[in-house]
Amino acid sequence: ISLMTIVIPARVRGFAVGFGALFVALGVPIAIPIGVLGDHYGLRWGIAIAVPVLLIGSLIIASAGQTIDADIRQAAASAAATAAGAVAGHDDDLLVVKDLDLGYGGVQVLFNVDLEVKRGEILALLGTNGAGKSSLLRAICGTAMPSNGAVAFEGEDITFLPGAAHIDRGLVLVPGGQAIFPTLTVREHLRLASWSIRRDDALVARRLEEVYGYFPVLRERGDQIAGDLSGGEQQMLALGSALLLRPALLLIDELSLGLAPAIVEQLLGIVRAIHEQGSTIVLVEQSINVAFSLADRAVFMEKGEVRFQGKTADLLARPDILRSVMLGGGGSGKMAVRGRTTVDTAPVLEVRNMVKRYGGIAAANHVDLTLHEGQILGLIGPNGCGKTTLFDLICGYTEADDGTVSVLGNDVTYLSPDERAKLGLHRCFQDARLFPSLTVEETVRVACERHLDVRSAVAGALYLPNVRKAERRVARRAARLMDVLNLGPVCDLFVRELSTGSRRVVDLACVLAAEPAVLLLDEPAAGVAQAETEELGPLLERVRFETGCSILIIEHDMPLLCSIADELVALEAGTVVTQGLPADVLAHPRVVEAYLGTSEAAVNRSGQLV
Repeated sequence: ISLMTIVIPARVRGFAVGFGALFVALGVPIAIPIGVLGDHYGLRWGIAIAVPVLLIGSLIIASAGQTIDADIRQAAASAAATAAGAVAGHDDDLLVVKDLDLGYGGVQVLFNVDLEVKRGEILALLGTNGAGKSSLLRAICGTAMPSNGAVAFEGEDITFLPGAAHIDRGLVLVPGGQAIFPTLTVREHLRLASWSIRRDDALVARRLEEVYGYFPVLRERGDQIAGDLSGGEQQMLALGSALLLRPALLLIDELSLGLAPAIVEQLLGIVRAIHEQGSTIVLVEQSINVAFSLADRAVFMEKGEVRFQGKTADLLARPDILRSVMLGGGGSGKMAVRGRTTVDTAPVLEVRNMVKRYGGIAAANHVDLTLHEGQILGLIGPNGCGKTTLFDLICGYTEADDGTVSVLGNDVTYLSPDERAKLGLHRCFQDARLFPSLTVEETVRVACERHLDVRSAVAGALYLPNVRKAERRVARRAARLMDVLNLGPVCDLFVRELSTGSRRVVDLACVLAAEPAVLLLDEPAAGVAQAETEELGPLLERVRFETGCSILIIEHDMPLLCSIADELVALEAGTVVTQGLPADVLAHPRVVEAYLGTSEAAVNRSGQLV
């Protein structure tokens, strides 16, 4: 079996190993009597027992040989033609992908993908969630083996080369959301990234100085564990590690994922500087506004296929495609800023004098915050300013050094997270952890389990009338939740088949099944396609109207947040800078300087093109 995995091409390796393993399994019982006879009567008798098996195998090979030989020649000719077509691209083509197919576990995710990347350009790779953008990057850089097609880089067929060989040729990937080792320090990351040039100490030193020139904060954080860095600093570390290799082609997956506008603006400038040094860049980005601020050419993918490839200006003339990634189409516009609507209602969540320090760093510095009944309160601030830490303190996941938390008038400061949840305080995390093998309807029903009146295993096994009645009530409750969140069209799909945005909505349905009075949402739009992001605003408004819950939300997408929030609270270095109406907070000088920056594309990630 090991030999088969080495010599058989990747495109048929799974089939060949599975088929070969069947015959190996059938041969094991025959090997036992052969060994016994060989020990007692000599190897000749043992071999004689194996003769019928060898004859049968010879007949099978002889009968199948005629068709197999033709199939092999046909497959080889097809692969050679595809590879030749990729290699024989235009002179200015740095990368050519030809007729590429890719699948995972029997599920095909890429279908006949053709792609050309010109030398020296910045190419935006756009598409809905689940379109296959990240899978295409993995196939290009050698971390996922295609089942068909070819990839050529600088005129060389690299389709089935290992990932390390791609790096040696100057092809580097910065994966989205998972580009660091959380237990290594910043300095250890950069040392690891320079492994391929480790024999030239002077070159490593020069490259490190270049990286520190782009990202001075990495020098300051040299001995800090990467997992403790803010999201923006982690992305800087990932880009810095790639820069050490001076890539000819840099593949960046989700540059702006979960980052504050000012950080995105800074990274956009660095990407432009990398491009000016001679690197060709392919950028996967959910925000079409951010992508268009960098790229002159775009490729749009949907359901594993390329639907458009050309200049970004030409894409603007394709409303059928723009509707897939942006509900508002291709016009120009600004974000709509909502005004205050709920100020006189009773407080449902009160945070007073909240303090949390890690060493000498204050993650929460005497924070005061009040959420009123029926209110949507937005929490904004730079990456690493303490927003998620404040959520952890409110929910009880982290113990505060000082301060109090009250929910519906009850002091919950010393209660555990589950006890706070019983009082109506619930939270949606950034990563929706759901059961992938359940359907959407089954997942929501499981979340409604707390409403079951009958919990007896015996009664359930016998399916008694009271059990049937209780399950019907749960089914009605689940159906109502799915109706509120517009999950009806996907109710029979498995969770693993959903896009990122749909999984976030299912996760929200599971939390709403607990009937929260206070709902904490941590970046619900992170990693979600732009069209789905634009759907989140009306959806959250409907959740508030239908359930009556109050919402405290962390979000970097300003058009989304300002369209739903009654008020905003701005944090910086664990301290509340200002609080008030969205328009007033966004105009505050410190908010503009520390958080928003001046790039309209970074601020207006969703909504109409800026």
